[in-house]
Amino acid sequence: MGIFQSKAKRNSSKYRADNHVEECHPAQTTQQQSRAHNEAVTYIAALKSDLCISGGKDKISCVFGSNRFFSASRDKTVLMWDLHCKAGSAQKFHGHHLIVTGLAVSPDCTQLLSGSRDNTVCKWDVESGQCLHRAAVSRNLVTHMCWVPGESCVVQTSEDKTTRVWDTRNLQVAHLFPMKQYIQMHCDVSEDGNYCLTSSNGFGGQGCEATLWDLRQSRDKVCEYKGHLQSTTSCIFLPKDTYDSPLVATASHDCTVKVWERDTGACVNSLFLDGSGPLSSLAVCDNASILCASFNSGIHSLHMERGRGALQQVAQF
Repeated sequence: MGIFQSKAKRNSSKYRADNHVEECHPAQTTQQQSRAHNEAVTYIAALKSDLCISGGKDKISCVFGSNRFFSASRDKTVLMWDLHCKAGSAQKFHGHHLIVTGLAVSPDCTQLLSGSRDNTVCKWDVESGQCLHRAAVSRNLVTHMCWVPGESCVVQTSEDKTTRVWDTRNLQVAHLFPMKQYIQMHCDVSEDGNYCLTSSNGFGGQGCEATLWDLRQSRDKVCEYKGHLQSTTSCIFLPKDTYDSPLVATASHDCTVKVWERDTGACVNSLFLDGSGPLSSLAVCDNASILCASFNSGIHSLHMERGRGALQQVAQF
């Protein structure tokens, strides 16, 4: 997976797959490509099945299949990029007073929500770059945001250990899930918009879990996925109707990617990426491939077998 193509900015790069892996055998060796980043890769997102965006010390958000993507930075701004624009960023969004740490873009790419360590969430018009609404919540240090498919809602995790659901029409908190014991680091929403996942900070096996919530009701958590030994930095739903049962995947600072049965919490597969250092982000490419970003060894392309979702690394770049 991946030959380096071009850089959109200093810490953000674009890649395209040379060959789509259809079948994976145990004896297959990992394809080694030139390192895409010289330092830690902190976030990765898929634009298409053969195209992804990776970032260094920033956040990225995109709509799968779109030519647009958005990056958040320590310089307090958000930038919009277009794959067909060679003149730099296509739009710039000013308004936050501290580091921007979360982004969520609507499915039609017309609206953008951003969150920051300044305790605010902002709603933007994508075409004009104008801030339409701003909301502040005390101690809400945003860590990640994700748009709910088919709804005017965004799920947001925070360093205050809570998960909020925002109504994007008036930028009000529509629901607050029960507080967890540790910082909530990442979130994802299922394709049908019914469930969300969050992942927890932690150490020595304390915390370090991912949690499944039902967005249709306000009761306690549905399921927990425990087994990582260090902070669980990323959690994603795997494509439905591809495996024997609904599955989710997590990545952790303990250098492992784990696949879990969504409804039972059973760990069905675990892959240790030796030498990778802490793992920071996961992204689904297609029904059989996911990408994993790492601190020490760039980006790992993983193949998932149909059925129970067995994992194998097939490329590294």
